[in-house]
Amino acid sequence: METRPGIDALSQGEFDRITELAYRTCGIDLKNGKQELVQARLGKKIREGKFGSFKQYYEHVVADKTGEELIALLDALTTNFTSFLREAAHFDFLRKTIVPGLGGQIRIWSAACSTGEEPYTIAFSLLEELGMAAASRIQILGSDISSRALAAAERGVYQAERCRNLPGNWPGKYLLRGCGRWEGWFRVKPAIRGTIGFQRLNLMEQFHPEQPFHAIFCRNVMIYFNKDTQEQLVNRFESCLLPGGYLLIGHSETLTGLKHPYEYIKPAVYRKPL
Repeated sequence: METRPGIDALSQGEFDRITELAYRTCGIDLKNGKQELVQARLGKKIREGKFGSFKQYYEHVVADKTGEELIALLDALTTNFTSFLREAAHFDFLRKTIVPGLGGQIRIWSAACSTGEEPYTIAFSLLEELGMAAASRIQILGSDISSRALAAAERGVYQAERCRNLPGNWPGKYLLRGCGRWEGWFRVKPAIRGTIGFQRLNLMEQFHPEQPFHAIFCRNVMIYFNKDTQEQLVNRFESCLLPGGYLLIGHSETLTGLKHPYEYIKPAVYRKPL
């Protein structure tokens, strides 16, 4: 694996310290065999910061009291891939199964929301079903451990290419088209941004919402966790859900083999008993 001239390759000891830090702070489980991935992704951070070694970079991260360097390290190690309407079946389920049973305020948590496409898609889906007048009834929490990703989510500005999966009439209803130097960009309309509150949260820490949620989306996150961490997480989610509330996970994920209180509804959809 190629590194900057003068920098030694990632040693087993350095790899162990970095992976232990990632696991201890946010549950990311980087098993042996991932050394090349870690070296490649952190090599860029080392070059940017002009560090002399992986050891020096690690010590810099640990010494940073703000926690921002740790978040940057975690960002580098994980893939923040997301898109509008990703795994679209979940949003159909939200509209056709969850929404009809709800009255009053609708509270949904998009956990590990990255740059915001998921919570905005939740908002679009709810408004598509209920109409724009329902915006005042919608309360969505978008959370992530990454301050950088959350800043992008709060801006709600996306290149047109990122919006290509939206149905034909949605951009006109829910997005503002940029002009001039913003040609080729869209911004989520203010009334829709107002339905979402963004907050930095580490899913490994206890979280006590002011009010429980009707549904929690936590998709394609548990793939980074081992079985014990997955089990702890889904059981913490249970205390954040209303009775009858839903937990939606990624279609590549499952709760099979975990001890949990949920009823299985369909692939990647579970329900807290009434």
